[in-house]
Amino acid sequence: MKKSHLLYLLLFAISLTTFGQKKTTLFNGENLDGWVIHGTEKWYVENGELICESGPDEAYGYLSTEKHYDNFELTLEFKQEANGNSGVFFRSTFEGTKVTGWQVEVAPPTKHTGGIYESYGRGWLIKPDSGKDNMLKMGQWNSMKIIANGAEITTYLNGVEMVQIKDEKIGKGKGAIALQIHDGGGIKVKWRNINVQPVVK
Repeated sequence: MKKSHLLYLLLFAISLTTFGQKKTTLFNGENLDGWVIHGTEKWYVENGELICESGPDEAYGYLSTEKHYDNFELTLEFKQEANGNSGVFFRSTFEGTKVTGWQVEVAPPTKHTGGIYESYGRGWLIKPDSGKDNMLKMGQWNSMKIIANGAEITTYLNGVEMVQIKDEKIGKGKGAIALQIHDGGGIKVKWRNINVQPVVK
């Protein structure tokens, strides 16, 4: 076989490894199969959408994947109704409603949607520049992308990069992807098109 043919096959194999990773749909649009509820707040499916809503306890609530995901590209859409204080957790584990891990914020305007927060730890690690606050469409569907690759995390909101951070502690994290209901009551957020794709470290 000619060297040019060998080079072509090698490049093709690399492209499959890097770009041909299978995308997995985390939410099937029908039920909560593949997810675990933590707490007493409401999680339900309506019109093909996953909805989280505060319950009578007005406490923290989480919906986590049964599987763990380390290096990945996560894409989803969310719509905030009422108070939109929520979030997307990654590399997270749970004891009841106490979470160990990191959150990409989903919140009302001026409350740092797309920033990264460490629960029960260091708190805010990075917030988006204030000039990016207008990227959030309150009451409308928003797209979010989270890329977790080793110690480096990058978040996007409606196609705009919000933050990028490289953190040794995050790089050592292991755990599930999860959605959050913040405490305080009055929260309702809708989710759809939740997909994850492996990233080669």
